[in-house]
Amino acid sequence: MSSDPLPSLPENRIVVGCGGVGLDFLAAVASYPKPDDKIRSTSLRVQGGGNAGNALTCAARLGLNPRIISKIADDPQGKGIREEFEADGVDTSFLVLLPVPLIQCILRNIGLSLTSVRKTRTCIHTPGDPPMIPDDLSESTIFSALDGARILYLDGRLPDTAIIVAQEVWTEAPSVPSALVSMLLRLPNLRFAIVTLGEDGCIMLERSVNESPELEEIDVDSLLEQLKQRKDDRVAVPTCISSLEARLRAEGIGTVSGRLYIGTAEKIPPSELVDTTGAGDAFIGAVLYALCANMPPEKMLPFAAQVAAAGCRALGARTSLPHRTDPRGIGGFMHVSKDVQKIFEIVFAQAYELPQTSVVIIAHGRRYYH
Repeated sequence: MSSDPLPSLPENRIVVGCGGVGLDFLAAVASYPKPDDKIRSTSLRVQGGGNAGNALTCAARLGLNPRIISKIADDPQGKGIREEFEADGVDTSFLVLLPVPLIQCILRNIGLSLTSVRKTRTCIHTPGDPPMIPDDLSESTIFSALDGARILYLDGRLPDTAIIVAQEVWTEAPSVPSALVSMLLRLPNLRFAIVTLGEDGCIMLERSVNESPELEEIDVDSLLEQLKQRKDDRVAVPTCISSLEARLRAEGIGTVSGRLYIGTAEKIPPSELVDTTGAGDAFIGAVLYALCANMPPEKMLPFAAQVAAAGCRALGARTSLPHRTDPRGIGGFMHVSKDVQKIFEIVFAQAYELPQTSVVIIAHGRRYYH
């Protein structure tokens, strides 16, 4: 089985992220503690965290040159955070050295049965004080951070910036598809918007480059239901299902020309699922890479879903994020060719007709189950 060739690294690989950076204490426990309980963890890990920090770490490991803007402590823990960033290739020149957030994640097993264990997490967040404000960075420093950057990523964790952005994109639309239409109408320069849905994958709306009056008009919620009918839940690897270009109507909101996409999530075997902390951050980091590599949505969404799934296979948000140099990384198991995906579909479809049959396919060092 061969894989699609890995895209060449883009000429402009600089991305800037502004947002949360912290220190994660991650404890895995057999069950969630009751009041006044004293329990032992089954494993413990301490590592850097935060939405922007995790996403840029992922982007760096995939081959980009990220710069991080945030505030951390000028203490041994803060030094450890900086060194972890630098080891992964994240530029820390624009970090402000002050108190650092602390997050402790408690993992527990619930829904225990004879056949499966469901993994969950509980997060306790202690924000740094004082929080980062615009005055922490001079105008010249901001210009330096943005110099030559292709993408600016804001995770919404810095309140002053988040409020400005939220006022522009917040919508009270009754559904996810109509909310996406609302966002594209409110922000006419927005190329696309993605909403992640955890184990249900994601939904993406992409604006048409050139609007044509001859396009068919269709209700966007109805279109989503049509796309869902095309999903094959028997396929374990992430896939992308797209509509034709159309004029997408959201009742009471308006119409925008574009394409709607459904991206499915990877079905991770229960025995391999460890921790979902930072899965969304990994997805974003992979999207940043995909944009710099000019991937079309049909490749970008499955790619980002597999990067996110890789991050769920070890304790912590960064432990199992793939490296570009990893032979099982984006050059291997991340890019499954259409021929390989078709083989998966055929094998799993045949297994579906035999309910007592279990199927395991090993491709590029990864196992896929039916």
